[in-house]
Amino acid sequence: MDIVHKGRSTAARMPVAKGGPVLMGKITHFVHQSLDGFIEGPNGEFDWPRMDGELSAYSQALTDSADIFLYGRVVWDMMSGFWPRAEEYSTHEHDLAFAPVWRKASKVVVSSTLTEAAWNTRVINTDVVEQLTALKDSGAHLLLFGGSTLAGFLTEHHLIDEYQIFVHPVVLGGGKPVFTTPQQRIDVTLTETRTFDSQVVLLRHERTARPS
Repeated sequence: MDIVHKGRSTAARMPVAKGGPVLMGKITHFVHQSLDGFIEGPNGEFDWPRMDGELSAYSQALTDSADIFLYGRVVWDMMSGFWPRAEEYSTHEHDLAFAPVWRKASKVVVSSTLTEAAWNTRVINTDVVEQLTALKDSGAHLLLFGGSTLAGFLTEHHLIDEYQIFVHPVVLGGGKPVFTTPQQRIDVTLTETRTFDSQVVLLRHERTARPS
């Protein structure tokens, strides 16, 4: 399946800026976490994120900037179980606005067990690093939604270029951490902080280039 992104296809040549260098894609990690560093509570709770109008607008702008939504299997199961019929489950304005965006978006799921997926979704089972690198090299902006296992794996392989972590004013006392790996030190550079009306704080970092 070719994934089309903003008028381009992954089967097309790498886009080149007129008179300039090759345009490179990137992977952005987009995740909500508690003050104590968890993305779910001890029993899988996810009822604590504060999505006010300001944060919702920022999130929508971020998703609009992406060519491909990227998921691990666990988050994919949650998303595909909600967004196709979101209007039946929620009346929140953020959900109602994002549901049609999600249904139309190109998506990639990284999974060792899933073989196929609906809703314009490509499944990657093998050669994960190589296949995601090829998508980045095509100029695509991939937006990774949560997923501690995949986020840790991609961080370990230096594939995530930008982290946008939204810290919510709550202590969960346990649960699933933001990263299950990597077991190594990786330097990042703080590029932006922002406090939203809901007291959620954005910490935006970029990966520090590795020495050549």
